Amino acid sequence: MLVAAAVCPCPPLLVPEVAAGAAPELDAARTACADALGVLAAARPDRLVAVGPAAPGQAGNHPEGARGSFLGFGLDMSVTLGQAGGRAPERPLPPSLAVGAWLLDRVRWADAPLEGVAVEESLAAESCAALGREFSSRAGRVALLVLGDGTACRTLKAPGYLDDRAADFDATVSRALAAADTGALMALDVPLAQELQAAGRAPWQVLAGAAEGTRLSGQLLYDDAPYGVGYFVAAWS
Repeated sequence: MLVAAAVCPCPPLLVPEVAAGAAPELDAARTACADALGVLAAARPDRLVAVGPAAPGQAGNHPEGARGSFLGFGLDMSVTLGQAGGRAPERPLPPSLAVGAWLLDRVRWADAPLEGVAVEESLAAESCAALGREFSSRAGRVALLVLGDGTACRTLKAPGYLDDRAADFDATVSRALAAADTGALMALDVPLAQELQAAGRAPWQVLAGAAEGTRLSGQLLYDDAPYGVGYFVAAWS
């Protein structure tokens, strides 16, 4: 059963060494992420599942000890998902889960065994929800770290340029995360999310499936678009 969830953005710029001189711009987001992970620890889960978006061909499961890096973003730095043990799996973490691993290491997560799951950004809504329901049954008390960004079209300088629909889409997500509204998350339009480059859509719908019938309450800890990309941090418990 799902007992808690932390929703965090996953731009590599969250890692200060990647952001370099721009690192202070996301200090508030980093602090909010740490607070959300604190909610997970307080829930005393038996298992933590980190869920993040992946490009085609990168979807799949990653056991504890899997490794990733930020070499593709100009930083020769590796991260490990949870505790390293034995021989590390050969398949690297996708960028979203590498950021998740960094966030967990930053708070020295040792509160429960964990695993990572990368879901393809184009995965259908009901398939996402089915994954969430499956995750929630993996232990008596399950927590989720849900990684994903909002639209990338909030400003003229955004990666996806300005799209007038982006602000409304992100506002819907923000309200849903604040209210732990699984119905609103499931109602997110998949083609529209793809057009607006909202990479978090699939992980958020995984969360919606996992949280069905749990009556969790939500708290929005961060909502901003510093680079024209919507970033949200929320905690459900």
